[in-house]
Amino acid sequence: MAAWWSKITSSPLLVRVAPFVVFLVLTSLQGRLGEASHYWMYLAKTAVGGVLVWQMRRYVTEIEWRFTGAAIGAGILVFLLWIGLEDGVRALGFAHSYPKFVHPTTTWNPLAFFAGAPAVGWLLVVVRILGATLVVPPLEEVFYRSFLYRYLQQTDFLGVPLTRFSGFAFVLTSAIFASTHVEWLAALLCGFIYQGLVGWKGRLGDAIAAHALTNLLLGLWVVSRGAWHFW
Repeated sequence: MAAWWSKITSSPLLVRVAPFVVFLVLTSLQGRLGEASHYWMYLAKTAVGGVLVWQMRRYVTEIEWRFTGAAIGAGILVFLLWIGLEDGVRALGFAHSYPKFVHPTTTWNPLAFFAGAPAVGWLLVVVRILGATLVVPPLEEVFYRSFLYRYLQQTDFLGVPLTRFSGFAFVLTSAIFASTHVEWLAALLCGFIYQGLVGWKGRLGDAIAAHALTNLLLGLWVVSRGAWHFW
């Protein structure tokens, strides 16, 4: 394990990509090991992701949290877009491309699944919110906006300033980000906003903070409104 991690951390590329790939692999296992694995695998991947983020911070200097006015504004804006675009998607005729509209019963609701053990259900709800707020933002922002956006411009990506604009990289990075989310239209706009924030501020910390705030607000919205389809 130590040798594996040493090899990862010795490469600026691998230390930004490998943790994200590990997280994706664990995500892909949710639901494949029985219905309950939708929940337990989320718990597992959150724990593993948290350890990876903690270890990455020594080697990826961009990992920081900057709760600036711009970051807070961007985080709130993306949250509002995320919950507000459903009607727009239907109006534009894209409803068929949102799986939750095609299969509305497919939701992540531990309170319903563990109705006989509410403490377990609430534990998983808390884990989901904490994971989405503290683990997902640094993993995704490091991969997409520290690595991928710059790598699409040149393979020696560390030589690319975060402020350098490339229309091709801007659109493609956001499109790839959107492709990994059910709410792809909101995610596409989200990618544009976070990437624009990084380019404007010249650092990753604002986007990490904005992403964290978006996910925190979304998690609280889901639980308070019973809007489980967002999960």
